[in-house]
Amino acid sequence: MDPQTFFKEIPSWTPDKIREFLGNKDHTSYNLVDVRQPAEYEQGHLPGARLIPLGDLSSRINELDRAKPTIVY
Repeated sequence: MDPQTFFKEIPSWTPDKIREFLGNKDHTSYNLVDVRQPAEYEQGHLPGARLIPLGDLSSRINELDRAKPTIVY
């Protein structure tokens, strides 16, 4: 599946907007995806973030719940 068909085009959010969104929701109500490399993820990541390196995203896109909003960083 092409990642472009999964994500709706939206404007970029500021860190404050993302903080507000994450703070007002239960972590099970959205997909939070860290697309960095494993070593970067291990050095630190947002709580609840799922590691899916950018190069793997197209082959692992089905792991995400399409009914939930998705934040990728």
